[in-house]
Amino acid sequence: MAMRQTPLTCSGHTRPVVDLAFSGITPYGYFLISACKDGKPMLRQGDTGDWIGTFLGHKGAVWGATLNKDATKAATAAADFTAKVWDAVSGDELITLAHKHIVKSVDFTQDSDYLLTGGQDKLLRIYDLSKPEAEPQVISGHTSGIKKALWSSDDKQILSADDKTVRLWDRNTMTEVKALNVAMSVSSMEYVPEGQILVITYGKTIAFHSAETLEQIKSFEAPATINSASLHPEKECLVAGGEDFKLYKYDYNTGEELEEENAEAAKARTTLPGTAEEELEDLASENSDSVYSSTPEVKA
Repeated sequence: MAMRQTPLTCSGHTRPVVDLAFSGITPYGYFLISACKDGKPMLRQGDTGDWIGTFLGHKGAVWGATLNKDATKAATAAADFTAKVWDAVSGDELITLAHKHIVKSVDFTQDSDYLLTGGQDKLLRIYDLSKPEAEPQVISGHTSGIKKALWSSDDKQILSADDKTVRLWDRNTMTEVKALNVAMSVSSMEYVPEGQILVITYGKTIAFHSAETLEQIKSFEAPATINSASLHPEKECLVAGGEDFKLYKYDYNTGEELEEENAEAAKARTTLPGTAEEELEDLASENSDSVYSSTPEVKA
């Protein structure tokens, strides 16, 4: 089965893009939001990549971004110690939620009534968006900064990852159900409601676990350190992005690698003026949590 596709490229960001999320399918199609260290998250049409708008208001790198199901609201998590909720139709900032440290992750419940946040202060917070000035519910237990926090099991549970631990929480009792320790730092985590699967990447490993018990289903080893991975909802194939700037595709059932990305395309990409140099230069600052000015300095 050939999977050759010409990728759509979406330009506009001036710093590394660190998080992406799609909305559900709406009467107007579906949408994509990107979080970027330039502090300016962007909204795009999901199928064409066409730019719709940029959410302006953060004063630091944006680490996490998400859309609610019908793409009427967006939420962002940033290095300026805030999470923000936006009107995704008008672009207006609706709510700013002050935190005590860098915020890394945001996730709406399916009804869009609550927002879950996680970040460097190791706490999960649940905000009632109808009463944003009220104190959030707080869940503690992580021992290092939270990288990702997601609702699961119809918003009855929460999955969250810090450096080397993934935890499953019960929303009602706000207590830990189970914890999973991994060997290396978690680079990404995805929840697939179809089949209740949790996809975790760490080092060169792409691991699949039950979202209800955290038991491992299977895992694949990639040739390079993996930044993120995503499983097709029909669980036929998965894609993973490597630190070697390659996209890896696997058959989920057999673990067989489906196709290396077209070498010509990869070659063409690395010869784009300045791209590789900018990327390499950026790797040094990749893990620093410094707040960037919204106008990156231009190097002569």
